[in-house]
Amino acid sequence: MHHAHYVAVDVSKAMLDVALPAPWRTPNTPSGLVALRRQLDRIERPHVVCEATGRYGRLLARSMGEAGIAFSAVNPRQVRDFARAAGQLAKTDAIDAAVILRFARAMEPAQTPRTPENQARIAERVRRRRQLVDMLAVEKQRLSGLDDAVSIASIQAHLAFLQGQIATADSQIQSEIAADLMLARRAMLLQSIPGIGAVTAAILIAELPELGFVDKKQIAALAGVAPMNRDSGQWRGQAHITGGRLSVRCALYMATLPAIRFNPSIRNFYQHLRAQGKAPKLAITAAMRKLLIMANSIIQQDRPWHA
Repeated sequence: MHHAHYVAVDVSKAMLDVALPAPWRTPNTPSGLVALRRQLDRIERPHVVCEATGRYGRLLARSMGEAGIAFSAVNPRQVRDFARAAGQLAKTDAIDAAVILRFARAMEPAQTPRTPENQARIAERVRRRRQLVDMLAVEKQRLSGLDDAVSIASIQAHLAFLQGQIATADSQIQSEIAADLMLARRAMLLQSIPGIGAVTAAILIAELPELGFVDKKQIAALAGVAPMNRDSGQWRGQAHITGGRLSVRCALYMATLPAIRFNPSIRNFYQHLRAQGKAPKLAITAAMRKLLIMANSIIQQDRPWHA
């Protein structure tokens, strides 16, 4: 069997820096991606690897999916840790395509599952919903300390409009999920877990398509809820959450607070950590990770949660 030929891409807003392995650049635009695909046509069994950095890599991921080219998005934290361990990177060095290429050859990352068209649409709508919620919060803050009736009326009208937009986004997201049997099943499984509601389920489905397809370590790394340092059987220091997908972490956090109250296994786990003298923030981080791993295994086993 021929091994895959890794091609590493360092993604920025404007450019794609590619290690083919020879360095090559192309704009991060549809026409730039056409040029990249022409380069990849000359390579036998290309496997494109980039860092999972969110929206700038979206075009690349979609283009590779459409072309049927193997593609992996890897956690930047893992690339940096690998490069530093191999002595290829100082603390301040930027990660570039050559470093990603060395990581790919050594670690042979698993392919990132392709996001189907409807899932990409749901992800866009979930993103839009989050923007609306952020705007709503900002406008609510502006209300406090206002005396002018005209300004107050203007803000209240805008709040009503934004709430209507959020409700519309919610129903669109839910109908997109309901229209896809596999996604509807996934949403049902996720919502069987106390703490996870329709909105959290939609965010996990849209922004963490790997859920249920990778092991618990990988899913925690993708979401950026890495385990805490274990030091001679003691958890020490702070729980620093780095890398991963911010929106997923926010959704997990919002689900973990009710889970600590209503989900017996999360509640016991959290209370156990607090009884050991762990800080609330650290205990919540650990509970977020546990909730995510629970969601991952429920989807893997295709069985609803039960106490």
